[in-house]
Amino acid sequence: MSDARTEPAPRVVIIGGGFGGLSAAKALAKAPFDVTLIDRNNHHLFQPLLYQVATAALSPADIAWPIRHVLRGQKNARVMLAAVTGVDLPRREVVIDGHRVPYDYLVIATGARHAYFGHDDWAEFAPGLKTIDDATSVRRRILLAFEHAENESDAAERARLLTFVVIGGGPTGVEMAGAIAELAKRALAADFRSIDPRSARIVLVEAASRVLTPFDETLSDTARRALEQLGVEVRLGAAVTDCNADGVRLGSDFIPTRTVIWAAGVLASQAGQWLGAETDRAGRVKVRPDLSVPGHPDVFVIGDTAAVTDANGAVLPGVAPVAKQQGQYIARALIARREGRTVAAFRYRDYGALATIGRSRAVMQLGRLKVSGFFAWVLWSIVHIYFLIGLRNRFIVALNWAWNYITFQRGSRLITGLDARAEGQGQAAQTGLRSKAG
Repeated sequence: MSDARTEPAPRVVIIGGGFGGLSAAKALAKAPFDVTLIDRNNHHLFQPLLYQVATAALSPADIAWPIRHVLRGQKNARVMLAAVTGVDLPRREVVIDGHRVPYDYLVIATGARHAYFGHDDWAEFAPGLKTIDDATSVRRRILLAFEHAENESDAAERARLLTFVVIGGGPTGVEMAGAIAELAKRALAADFRSIDPRSARIVLVEAASRVLTPFDETLSDTARRALEQLGVEVRLGAAVTDCNADGVRLGSDFIPTRTVIWAAGVLASQAGQWLGAETDRAGRVKVRPDLSVPGHPDVFVIGDTAAVTDANGAVLPGVAPVAKQQGQYIARALIARREGRTVAAFRYRDYGALATIGRSRAVMQLGRLKVSGFFAWVLWSIVHIYFLIGLRNRFIVALNWAWNYITFQRGSRLITGLDARAEGQGQAAQTGLRSKAG
């Protein structure tokens, strides 16, 4: 009998089941590692389409997929549903829900959260879009605004209810503003009796001098004109100075509204605090060229949580292609280490940027190539369907988009959630107080 013992496989712990974390786990499928993926949610979410859930074009199940199902056939991987509260670097352990998970290699891909630039109290009045709960909550706010306006007798309050303000002129803000405009002016146009949804006022607020600043200026102008054709009021060079239940203040200008959506900025997760690492102003960890944390070659940070620069010194954007390429790179780097090889520094391959403004309108930029209009919209649709996980989701989303394109209808206009009735009662109470005051 042989006394030889099999060396245990190195333990790779991945925190976060987004594009980066899931890509790393899948790329290690046939490698000699024990992989543990930890996430506080049981599903992988395609965040770029959250705005379509928020505007009733898609349902949450269309853009999410259970992580366990994705990794069900991967024998060297397990999934843990838990919230990470810290990392013990000396002991090489991840702290979750009161107990610890040991690791030999750690990959942190915990994403980002909303940034209110020192005004966290605005979050109550201006929710953003990062989770399914965020999207269904925003959908509820938008649809309830029309419902309350239908029952409102005061003209000023009805106008306030029918005013929607989107803060932030990046891709999320532009797409959100365009989607609300199409919802109000087409999908809901014939559904009400006391109000005309087409009279809704949609305002997009951007502090910079143009929308879609990462794009070429000509495409930014194209996007702005497309928004204005949809009826969106674009306010450029306007910084928000206050946000409350009654509206949004832009310097001396005040916009009365009951519905504000935040798309102005993000802040990285608390990974930098867990690691005691150097971070940039957005909280992203400053990593080495191989995406490891300085002083800790066994710890890697990727995706929205990492500050990685391109050849020009600019920080890579927090988009799905970046996270996916970084996750795949980490897997190659770990396999190379296991085999005693080295890999070159991470290099991002830029396949272009896309943003849609609404039905048949989009902009695309790939190097010097700039495309807008229907062709860019078709490319945007194909790319987003490709990035979805699961044949069912791809088929359902494509079918929904085709139906919406032909009929102008939205199939997910449901007001759900435990607080839907409470919001309705709260609005009714406000209306009653105004009536008494009058």
